[in-house]
Amino acid sequence: MGWAIGYDSRWNRDIGYGVLAYCDAPGCTEEIDRGLSYVCGREPYGGEKGCGLYFCGKHQKDGHQRCSRCHNYREPYPAKPDHPKWIKWKLEHESWQTWRDENPDEVKRLQSQLSERTE
Repeated sequence: MGWAIGYDSRWNRDIGYGVLAYCDAPGCTEEIDRGLSYVCGREPYGGEKGCGLYFCGKHQKDGHQRCSRCHNYREPYPAKPDHPKWIKWKLEHESWQTWRDENPDEVKRLQSQLSERTE
């Protein structure tokens, strides 16, 4: 199994090294991917020690690749929405056509989310 693209049902969003994203730290706009190099807890979905959110190197606090909240045993930050470039990819690239056909409500939601960011 590859880790390019998957889905995290806890955070209800796409994950994997093929998914462009922003660091989940509040106020950070560093572009990263949602691959294992950035996941809090160093394991898929965060494993036993992390929240499963994604952080740039500046916001990983220890050798376990954890965010400051998990490092201090606190509740996770809110997850950030998908990166606009990722949304555009899902809405336009031919490889996502079957998904778009099968998920019209999600397509409408993403279109709305994308238009809100570009207004």
